[in-house]
Amino acid sequence: MKSIIGLSVFAALALTCSSAAVAADACDTLTFTGHPQYPVIAFKDGDKIAGAAADLVEAIGKELKVPVQSKYTGTWADAQAAAREGKVDMIVGIYYNDERGTYLDYVQPAFNFDQVVVFVAKGKGFPYTGQDDLIGKKGVTNQGESYGTDFDAFIEESLTVARTDGIDDAFADLMSGKADYVIAGYYPGLAEADKLGLEDKIEVLSPTLLSAEMFVAFSKKSPCRTLAPEFGQAVAAMTTDGRFHKMLTGAIEAWDNAYPPKE
Repeated sequence: MKSIIGLSVFAALALTCSSAAVAADACDTLTFTGHPQYPVIAFKDGDKIAGAAADLVEAIGKELKVPVQSKYTGTWADAQAAAREGKVDMIVGIYYNDERGTYLDYVQPAFNFDQVVVFVAKGKGFPYTGQDDLIGKKGVTNQGESYGTDFDAFIEESLTVARTDGIDDAFADLMSGKADYVIAGYYPGLAEADKLGLEDKIEVLSPTLLSAEMFVAFSKKSPCRTLAPEFGQAVAAMTTDGRFHKMLTGAIEAWDNAYPPKE
């Protein structure tokens, strides 16, 4: 009997160790992608995604002792497709909507609150107090952008909004007169305008169109999704103790050095 008990205990321990090893091996490397044109949260830097969101994920990976690899996967729509298809483990700097929730596990809490605004050509503004004042005008925004379930539905039902393959193309449509306004994040929009030399040719309408939570999220097809609770704890800590703020300021400096404003 003692021998049987001993063998049973040994077998149980061996099974536990084996299961732990499988769990540990399930996420050998965490690959992530993000928006190629959303400075300073995320932007293309060679064959990878850089920015404050990338810095956040890399810092958490270091804390959790999980190797992290950044990948540029194409346009913002392409990045979402990569996460949906499981070609990457995580996507960074993304808003929530119901459709995305079918293929992403969002890490709670959000790491940033993003202001979305209406840009117009300077001198070509119009009376504006909120979203209803966009009805009947021609808008443009980046392909693949979502502004939350409610406003996405409002765009679909009530607005005329074209899609471009980048914020730069959206501003080109604005400056050419093809569009009356651009919908974009406040800081990414201003950064792109500075890069294009348009900072004195555009203006922002007030009030803010909306404010949205920004997340990192795991692909539901990724074995790394089991790390979501640990990632959530780290996001909460880094966004309250000042570390993420330092990442933001560092990303601003990196962007300004890489893309000084055009004269």
